[in-house]
Amino acid sequence: MESNNLPIHIAIIMDGNGRWAQARGLPRIYGHQEGKKNVKRIVRHAANLGIKYLSLFAFSTENWKRPKEEVDGLMEILKVGLQEERPEFIREGIRVVFFGDRTKLPKDVIEEMELTESSTASNSRLHLAFAINYSGRDDILRAIKRISQKVADGKINIDDINNDLISKELDTKDFPDPDLIIRTSGELRISNFYLWQSAYSEFYFTPVLWPDFDEKALESAIEAYQSRKRRFGGI
Repeated sequence: MESNNLPIHIAIIMDGNGRWAQARGLPRIYGHQEGKKNVKRIVRHAANLGIKYLSLFAFSTENWKRPKEEVDGLMEILKVGLQEERPEFIREGIRVVFFGDRTKLPKDVIEEMELTESSTASNSRLHLAFAINYSGRDDILRAIKRISQKVADGKINIDDINNDLISKELDTKDFPDPDLIIRTSGELRISNFYLWQSAYSEFYFTPVLWPDFDEKALESAIEAYQSRKRRFGGI
């Protein structure tokens, strides 16, 4: 793996926790617990490799359709995970932010998110984003509403609306567009993730389930990225 041609921003659709557990005769929540452990491994390895931005798709707006017991378990894993890992985020220089609509999340989860953001705000070794209650369409829709309100208030004109303005109104405004998007578990779709931001991203699909996507698997994805020639519409 070349150290001088690393993607600046890697985004990962973490998929396969439930199937990992079911294959072992365990409840799905056990897979999510193992998935949380793997988040720690991958975040640490990405930071050590020198990746500057890492996004993890943790919970989509569509995931509310899952059984309440599973959703409640996921929220508890998130809350406890932030409590446990916050000291390491601070110690390791990792800035943590969250993308998505927070209004539907439990109050105690929001409190842990906000505390994690504020306590890591000055860090810059790795910028880590968790997309929670996130969807690409919802991200774009909320940006359109904010822009429309600015037009209605006379703060901007319609002719001021361009690609840059839209990007600055998205949840990801402080992150560059992802260079590499990885999806685990063998599914070959983007599932409403980063629809605007992924216009020129390189995609990497792997059959490996998220709890088994280890450091070597991450390096293999980066090596695949490094073997490609990005043209951005040119020749």
